[in-house]
Order: sequence, then C-alpha cells, then structure tokens
Amino acid sequence: MNVKRKRRLGHGGGRVLGTLAVAVAAVTGAATLTPAAAAGTAPGAPGIASAWTTGAKNGVGTSTSPESQVWHTLGQGILNEVYYPQLDVPNVQDMQYVVSDGRSFTELERDATERTIELPDSRSLRYRQVNTDRDGRYRITKTYVTDPHRSVLLVRTRFEVLDGGPLRLYALYNPSLDGSGGGDTGATSGNTLVASDGRVASALASSVGFSKLTSGYSGTSSDGYQDLNSDHRLDAEYARATDPGNLVQTARVPVTDDSTFTLALGFGADRSAARSAAEASLSAGYESARAAYDRGWHDYLSSLREPPEAITSRGLGTQYNVAAMTLKSQEDKTHRGAFVASTSIPWGEAKNADECCTPGYHLVWARDLYHTATAALAIGDRAAAERALDYLLDVQWNEDGSFPQNTWLDGEPHWPSLQMDEVAYPIVLAHQLGRTGDEVWAKLRKSADFIVDNGPSTPQERWEEEGGYSPSTIAAQIAGLVTAADMARRHGDERAAQRYLSTADEWRNRVDEWTFTTSGPHGDGRYYLRVDDDGNPNNGHQLCLNNGGGCHDERAVVDAGFLELVRLGILSPEAPTVRDSLAETDELLRVRTPNGPGWYRYNHDGYGETADGSPYTGAGVGRLWPLLTGERGEYEIAAGRSAGTHLETMARMANEGYLIPEQVWDRESEAGFVFGEGTGSATPLAWSMSQFLRLAHNMDAGRNLETPDVVAERYVR
Repeated sequence: MNVKRKRRLGHGGGRVLGTLAVAVAAVTGAATLTPAAAAGTAPGAPGIASAWTTGAKNGVGTSTSPESQVWHTLGQGILNEVYYPQLDVPNVQDMQYVVSDGRSFTELERDATERTIELPDSRSLRYRQVNTDRDGRYRITKTYVTDPHRSVLLVRTRFEVLDGGPLRLYALYNPSLDGSGGGDTGATSGNTLVASDGRVASALASSVGFSKLTSGYSGTSSDGYQDLNSDHRLDAEYARATDPGNLVQTARVPVTDDSTFTLALGFGADRSAARSAAEASLSAGYESARAAYDRGWHDYLSSLREPPEAITSRGLGTQYNVAAMTLKSQEDKTHRGAFVASTSIPWGEAKNADECCTPGYHLVWARDLYHTATAALAIGDRAAAERALDYLLDVQWNEDGSFPQNTWLDGEPHWPSLQMDEVAYPIVLAHQLGRTGDEVWAKLRKSADFIVDNGPSTPQERWEEEGGYSPSTIAAQIAGLVTAADMARRHGDERAAQRYLSTADEWRNRVDEWTFTTSGPHGDGRYYLRVDDDGNPNNGHQLCLNNGGGCHDERAVVDAGFLELVRLGILSPEAPTVRDSLAETDELLRVRTPNGPGWYRYNHDGYGETADGSPYTGAGVGRLWPLLTGERGEYEIAAGRSAGTHLETMARMANEGYLIPEQVWDRESEAGFVFGEGTGSATPLAWSMSQFLRLAHNMDAGRNLETPDVVAERYVR
C-alpha cells in the first residue's frame, strides 16, 4: 500500500493554539520556561494532544505538473494542511508567523490581524493573503505557489512595519507528517529546519536564512512559541527533538522595517531529499517558479471550452475559472483519475490527530467522482472524465460488480458500507462517455447484475446514514439499468438487455408505491419521503437519524432527492408526484438567505455545527448545502424555466477565495458565522464546484446535458 494505515500509540500532534494547547500549558505549567543550553536535545516529549484545522479553506493550490506532488490549503490567514506525496496524506497542521517587539508583546498573525485573501491572476490558482495587525503596527503579505519542478511550497512574504518598531519576525511551523500529528522528530540542519516521520520528511528554509532555529514539543517548555510568549524573546535553541511526538519548529527571520523574502517548505522521502528540494527551489528563485506555475494554469484553462454565456453575462468569469481549476487540483498525481471529495477535514480542529489516519474528505466516493467527471465533460476536459472512469473500473470496482462506499487513493476501502447509487453511476458515466467496449462491458455487466440482484433498497442512500427505499438511489439504479441495457444490445446480448429493462420498468412503476406517502404530517400529506425502511411509506415506522438528529416518524422526514428522478430522465418535471412534493420540500427545507435560496439536505438533519456554533462531533444542526441550490436549478431547466437565480446564489455563497462550501450558515449571523456563508464544513467541496460548472453549461444548452438520452426517451419523451 502507498499510504500508512497503522494506528500509532502515544501522544503528540499539531498545535491547537488558543484553545487546547494554551489550556493544557496553563494547567501543567508548561509555559513556565526553564533555562536551557543554546544547543542540545529538546525536553518535553511527546507534547500535548493534537488536532487538525477547520475545514473552511479559502484557498487551495498545486502545480499542474505531475512532478510536483504537493498540495496546499489556506484558511484563517495562514497555511493549513499540506498534502504529500498524494492527496490522502496530510503532513502539516499549520504554518504562520509570530511577531514580537522583544519587550512587550508576542502575537500570532492568525489571531492578531485583519485578514484578506485575493487572487492576483484570475486564471491561476495562486492566492495571496494580506494580514494587517489590528493595532496598526505591521502588515504581512504572503503569496503561495508550488514549484512545478519539485515537491516544494514557496511562500513569498513581504513584512512591513507600519508603526513603531523595530519588530521581530518568526516562522512557526507545525508539522504533522505522514498523516498524523504524533511521531514526528526534528532537527536543525545547517540553516534549515528538518523533520521526519515514517516515509515523509520536510525541510523549512528561507531565502534570507534564519538567525535562530529551534525544534521542540508543542505546549511544553521547548515549544518556541511558548518560549516567546513568556518573555518575548526566543531564549532556547534546541538543535534536535529526537523523541517522537508533537513537534513544533520555530525560526527567526532577519527583517527590517520593509523586507521581502521567500520561505521554502520542501518534502521528500527523507530529510536530505526534502532539504535538497527546498534549497533547489530557492536557488532557482521564486519568480521562475511563479511564472511556470501561472503558465501551467493558463494553459489548462485555454484547453477548455469557452465559459458559457450564463457565466459571461453575469460577470462570473473568475468564479468559473476557480471552480474549474479547483476541480483539477483535487486529482491525485500518482493515482490518476482519483479526484478526492475535498482537500479538507471538516471541523478538523475538533478531531484528534495523534494517530494516523484521520478520515477527512481526502477520500474518493464513486458518487462524488461521477459529479466531478460530468462537470469535467461539461467544461471540455474529457480526458479528466476518462481518467475518472478508468479509476472507478481499475481501482474501485469489486469482482461482484459493486463499488465501495469510499476508498483511500490506493483503493483500500475506508468506510465499508454499500450505496447502490454508487454502483449505478459508473454505468451511467461510461454510457455518457461512449465507453462500451468489451473490457468495460465485462465489468459493468456484473455491476448491472448486482443492481438487479440487490436493489432497489440500499444499505445507505446518498447521505450515507440510512438504508431503505430512497427516491434518489432508485433513480440512479433505474438509469444505470437502462444505460446498461443499451450497452448489452450493442454487444448482442438481448437477454441481458431485457432483464435490465424489465427490472428498470418495474422499479420506475413502483417508486411511488415505495417512497411516496399519502398520509404524511406535512402540507396535504402527499410527497416523497427521504427514505422508507420497508417500501410502505404510509406505515409510520420510526426513522432514527445516525447523526444525532433524533428519531422520527419516517413520513415526517423529507429531502429533495426525488428530483434525481427528473434529472436522470425517469419522470417528467410535471409529474404529479413531483409537483406535489415541491410544496412540502420548500416549506420544510428552503431558507431565503441574503445570498439567495438555500436548501437543507432534509429536516431534522444533525450533520453540522451545534446550536451554539461549536464544531460537529457527532450531533449538531444540519445547515444549508449550496449544491442543492444547483440541483434545484437543474430541475428548473428541465421544467423549461430559468436557473439564473440558482447559479447566482451558488456564486454568492462562495467565499472570498471563490471556493463553494459544503454547507452555509442557515440563520441570522452569530457565533462567528455569517448568514448564507460557509461554515466549518468541507470547503471546497468538489461536488459543489462541479454542480456550479454543470449548471452553467446546462443553462446555455437549455437542457441537462448529463441526462441519459436512452432513459429520457424511454420514460419521458
């Protein structure tokens, strides 16, 4: 396997500054420093417990070149997780600057500044963070690129003293190598800080060198930030931290009142390789790497279709470009075609990172991959869609024809359940791509047989929490069987074609019987349920939500998944059951935010921040999902109406870095959240970005381009 999966014992991990680390230090007295030699071995291993960072990223980046196997994420004005050598291995909790006058104050830029983020070039995934001290003393401007030729992240930094001075600047680096915050060791190597854990090593270097360097353990006396915070000077310099633990490295950068320099964070299989990479990037220079980085993204966007009129007429060109580039950035460079759901760990600040491997959204779901592939097709990146299908068939496909709930990039299942829509979508995608040859059909025939033998009920529907008869899952299975029948006929297998079609026809004729209640407690009592346990939507069985949402009469829980019956060409948008369900769906699930209409996944959803805004840890309040605004827009297109409001709403729900989140806040602004803007959930979510791109092209086409023609012709047209 390419990714470490073992569970490590012990403690350690990244810093949780301002919360866990400070609290533990206060309780243990760790912030009280003891004298130490200028060089030696750091005490305090393994340090305090660790966590990751918020899932709310407002910037992501990577080079378009396969040689550079590093990805970075930005949030809260600083650098967050960095992935290397592939997209399911996070190696950094965060890196930021510490500013001090050496006498009266020491502060973290994350906590002490007003922050903005910008895109200097609308056709390159290159972000700039500008952090200005709230007291007006300094400004820090950072621009991020990855070296297209090496696995190195370059941070071009300008430090300006605005008032007073002189001031001192320190780089504070929190490695969490090889997928966990524990087990790291570090040292000074020349004028570079190096660290390692297992098969991953890092090296932090500067174009102007460092005047002081130290490695220690987070929250203890050897922690450089704790040292600075005690008397505003970096008194102790530890040459090495040899015991595995929660490593933190600190380096003083020599600056004047206006200094510009470059940090290089290099990665490799060992410390020597990481240091060599960082030094080579610094030697080649930031401007060379920046020009090549931008050129790669310019060339990629130029290879795509022109943005549709739905985008250009609304002035959404930058949003469109960022969505397209972000989707490309979510593809691994070793396992080609493996697009992760998100380079984020939702509510990561509340998830222990001591052991490998925290299951964030850096996994591959067949359903999310289908949405990414159809968006890639829409924007003109057919090669990406082809690679996605190859990955599905070559890596995720099981011998019985099924697909796992999700996998690590090497195909190892993570969550082991089965979702029947994920068995069907690869068939639909292959049909849309015209990939119906012998080798593909040999596998997808087994998938179609698996659907016939095991559907239409599913162990989990698309929200991954409940099993039973789900309108959205049944829709995917019907579309999968009808497209499979078309493939079977191309291969001269009329018997298989008839088996698939007869099953699809029966399920299409019975979907209302299984999922449409006529005795519900909402509205006129007639609407599709989210999911029914036994195919009797009127018996009022209890549905207990597996995310802290409580137990309810299943007739009381609705979602908009029935719209998949329209999108996939199984029911007309004017079907009475569809029209009957819209009123209850909008009454229960729609919220009119300042950015436009948003919808909940379903009522009583518990997957979101708690009522007071704390991170989700197993129970909370589900918030609004922008992708559902896009799905409603596709329904409007199918019904012959405009989806402009829905496209514009999705764009407004994007954050300042143009990334569209998984969830947005659903009520008046409070607890640090803004009504209609992103939460601590996964941002960017590839599904959200895909839905935005696909909706824009569907608007221009006047129809939903991903609707399988053979399905619509059989049931609607």
